[in-house]
This record gives sequence, C-alpha cells and structure tokens, in this order.
Amino acid sequence: MEKIRVCIIGGGSRLWAIQFLKDLTLQDKLGAHVVLYDIDKNAAENNEEVANEIFRINGKADVLSVSVASTLDEGLRGADFVIIAIEPGLTEIRKFDLELPEEYGILQSVGDTTGPGGLMRARRAIPLFIDFARAIEKNCPDAWVINYTNPMTLCTSALYKGYPGIKALGCCHEVFHTESYIAAFIAEKRGIETPDRREIDIDVSGLNHFTFVTKARYKGEDVMPLLKEYVKNNDVFADRTESAKGRVKEGKWFDSDHLVALRFLRDFDTLGAAGDRHLAEFVPFFLTSDEDVWRYGFVRTPYSYRAAEDIRKKNKVYTPDELIAKPSDEEGVDIILSLAGERTLKTNINIPNIGQVGYLKKGHIVESNGYISANSIVPIVSTAPSLSIQAMVQRIEAEQSIALEAILENDMDKLFEAFILDPLVDIPIDKAHELFERMLASCYLRY
Repeated sequence: MEKIRVCIIGGGSRLWAIQFLKDLTLQDKLGAHVVLYDIDKNAAENNEEVANEIFRINGKADVLSVSVASTLDEGLRGADFVIIAIEPGLTEIRKFDLELPEEYGILQSVGDTTGPGGLMRARRAIPLFIDFARAIEKNCPDAWVINYTNPMTLCTSALYKGYPGIKALGCCHEVFHTESYIAAFIAEKRGIETPDRREIDIDVSGLNHFTFVTKARYKGEDVMPLLKEYVKNNDVFADRTESAKGRVKEGKWFDSDHLVALRFLRDFDTLGAAGDRHLAEFVPFFLTSDEDVWRYGFVRTPYSYRAAEDIRKKNKVYTPDELIAKPSDEEGVDIILSLAGERTLKTNINIPNIGQVGYLKKGHIVESNGYISANSIVPIVSTAPSLSIQAMVQRIEAEQSIALEAILENDMDKLFEAFILDPLVDIPIDKAHELFERMLASCYLRY
C-alpha cells in the first residue's frame, strides 16, 4: 500500500482536522503519515492524541500515523498533500468584523467571505497565505494544496500570487447542500425515496459562496423546468418569520429554507448554489433588517456563538463513540484519492479561470465543476447564468481583484475602493470612511 505524507496547516483545528482524520480511516487505498502544524502547538499536540485514538478505534493504526511539527518548514518538508484550514487571527477579532458594521446599519449573516467583515478577514489572511505559498515552494513544490479557509477566493488567489507554480484548489461544501435540496425536491415531486446528492448532475459557476446553477439533471431528466414552475407560486415565499425565530431560540444558525436561492431563480432566472446565509451577503436587498432576514427563514450568526464555540472546541474531550468514523459529506479524502490516481471525481472546485467561466476574467479564482484524477484537475466549461446574475458576480469579481491588489501592496486607500464597492456598504461615503478606519484599527491580525 502506497503511503503518502499529508501536512495539515491548522492542525489544531477541532473541526476540519478531526473530520479529515476520521474520513481518512474510511478508505483502504492509501496509507498516510499526517503531520499537524499549528501556531498553537498545544492544540496540535492535543489533536495528535485524538488522531492516534481515531486510527486505533477504526482499525487503521498499522497504516495511518501522525506527528506534530514545531515549524511550518518541518511540517511541509516532503509533503505530497497540504491542507489549509486556519482561523486568521484570534476569534475575538470577529466581534469587530461583525459588530462594527452593524453600528452603521450594515448587517452580515456570516461575515467571513464578503462585506466589511470578509474584507477585513482577507486583510488578515492574505499575507499568511503568501507565506504558506512560499514555504510550499521551498519544501514541497510538487504537493497538491487543498484550501478550506475563507475568504476562499482571495486566500486561494494569494497562494498563486505567492507561488505561481503551485497546484492548489479551494474546496467548499456549500454546493453540496444545493444538490441535497434538489434531491429532496425531486423526491417530493416524484414520490420517490430521496436520492443521494451525488446523483444530481448540476452545472455550476460563479465565485465561492456566490455560485449559481444553470442546469440540473437527475437520471437524464432536466429538473430545472420543475423548479422554475415551482417558484411561480407565491406561497413558496410565504413569511418564515416564526421558523426563523425558532432557529434563533434553538441556536440553529446554519439552517435555511433555500428561499434566497429560490428567489434568485424567480427574479433572475438562475438558481443560487450556495446557502442562503452566504448568498444574501453579496447583494443589497436581503440583509436590510433582521425582520426582512427572518421572513426568508434564515438568521444571522452572532459573534456570541463564535466565541462560545471557540471555547467549547478548545475544551472538547472526545468519547470513543464520537471517534468512530462514519461517511461524511466532505470530499477532502476523495480529492486526495483522486489526485493519487485511485479514482476520478467530478465535483465543484475553486481554481484559476482558464476559460471555464466565460463571463469572468482569466486568472481569477472561480468556482465551477471539474474532473479530478491522477495528478490532474481538468475544469469543465460552464453554462453562463442570466445576464443580471453575470453583472452581480462581475461586480464582486472587481471588488475582489481590487482588494487582493490593495492587500498585497499594503495600500489602504485602494482597499477602501474595494470596501465602498461592496454591495452591503450602502451608507454615505463619509460614514463609510469612518467605519473603514475603525475596522482597520480593530480588525488587524493578532494572536
């Protein structure tokens, strides 16, 4: 059995790292040595203990092993695959990402990809990703790199800026939820058992978290006409305030009814392909008040939840039952198996545009489908969405391009151009300057 070396940057994570380690035990094609690197070495060492238990409990201790690296160079040296899943800076900084804009009437449902919070997070993350890229070029130039960190488009862009020869992709599960929604929709309409989301063949394109479905098929049947007919019924968009209030009360911050995605289909002839919480942040007409948000059935994730989760995860003690691996919906291990030549995977990926998304600029990191196989990623040319959707996505592309250039040059005047271009920053320009300066002073990188 071939044995690969995998470095996880952010190896102290109690979310992505643990799930990846469990997923790794569910395959029998590859042995692996996993190196955990984290600036919080104690967190990585805690995960080393958990990893050994995962391998033991799932019967893979003979083919899977783990260690902790003291430095980034040590962790990367000789790696075949690199996974990046980090929090750029203290969790406490996200309080300012979210709550300072709210003082100016700017609401964000997530605040890690776009909007004022997303831009400030990009300002923290991009220099780190430049450093990661240069370290990868030095220590494992031929490694494949899978990035999970948001803002995914800009972080993945920074990897290519830091090392133009890098083999990197951004991996996001938001599209999976849309596939699952379509599968459930078909099941209800056809009176059949809900198919696996992987049986839904969609054509998807856009920018990460602002992606759109132009085609959807199930066993050869075009299901888009069914969806388009469905959204003509006004009852579909009935007020979901009570449902949203229930989600707030129960702390179900990530649930939605896909009404934002469906509203894009009704009003702009193209189905949203990310969760409502993300889609809503790229346009100015959903996050106008909590009351308007709630009527669509989704809720804003508060900083208080982020802070509590950070403490909970750091103090988490796993029971043996929690370490038993079960199939998940994540594709990190599937991607590695495919790149290692064990299979071919068709999925949504974030890579530089070489023409697969015709309405966006070449070189920009775009999200669309592609085939992943032995040491290869081949993007699939996507079908363009409606012109109105193209215009919305192009505006975000321009904002991202300006922001990337500004952060690379440490030019805060230019970064303000990206800031004021953002659809959520719909306030007087003098107030926008004031908010921007306050965020610069509060949202900088620190640990």
